[in-house]
Amino acid sequence: MTRTLRRLSGSSGFVALGVLAILLVAVALLAPALAPHDPLETHYDHILAGSSRRFPLGTDQLGRCVLSRLIHGGRTSLLIVFVVLAISSALGIGVGVLAGWIGGPVDLAVSALVDMTMALPSLVFVIAFVGMTGPGLSHTMIAMIAVGWCEYARVSRAMVLSIRDEDYIAQATLSGVGPAGLLTRYLLPNVLPNILVVVTQGFGECLLNLVGLSLLGLASQPPTPEWGFMLAEGRRFIQTAPHMMASPGLVIVLHVVVFSLLGDRLRDLLQPQATTDLRSGFTARVRSDLQRPRSGGVVARLHKKGRT
Repeated sequence: MTRTLRRLSGSSGFVALGVLAILLVAVALLAPALAPHDPLETHYDHILAGSSRRFPLGTDQLGRCVLSRLIHGGRTSLLIVFVVLAISSALGIGVGVLAGWIGGPVDLAVSALVDMTMALPSLVFVIAFVGMTGPGLSHTMIAMIAVGWCEYARVSRAMVLSIRDEDYIAQATLSGVGPAGLLTRYLLPNVLPNILVVVTQGFGECLLNLVGLSLLGLASQPPTPEWGFMLAEGRRFIQTAPHMMASPGLVIVLHVVVFSLLGDRLRDLLQPQATTDLRSGFTARVRSDLQRPRSGGVVARLHKKGRT
């Protein structure tokens, strides 16, 4: 763990992207203190006004401060994205690890469910679900979670299948390590780095799906400040007040680019490290086995294969 943190902190690109991502999230968290105006306050004498000292990014069709709505809209958009990612990843990890470890009919059923769910684009499924249940943020979150867990389950299952038959897993089992110990000491440490990469890279897709649903009027409803809904409102005034679409559009692009680059950097740093840790852990266990050979251990089985 210490070696991984040292590796991450030694990458200037990762540190810069991480600091920028933290600042973007901090702006959303500190929205009440940073926003110059109430996002719902109307100023009818400044309808569709341009940039000024009082309204740095102008106002919308009701005279509301665009900058204040952007800052407060970040709280809504980022909160939804983070909640969806957290629940989807937790559910996907649990299902994927159990399916890969148990195998048999459970693995076949989970694999079939994941394949069927991922056969269609996630946005199509979400639109169909929200269309049947009615627009709203709660229905949107449920629909996004219902399709989002599949990717994490697929990655977790693949990782468990790749390591469950390793010699050090068999050695740990023969040494008396129970299922809980195998899960916490061997399976999850190899699964979580890959899941962290998938979660970070999936931030952009999740945010764009939310924005797309808001553009269609299926997610955020007025007067809630949210980036996608701000884009939907600005479409009608694209010629007379282009700042209404330009401001939330640039903010969305900035968040997607930053978190996507952060995910790419995490992938480059964590996945090779996970492979190195896996090999070093296996080597350490082999050396331990050489010092204390056991019947049924790694070395004993290798000697048995050599004799035959």
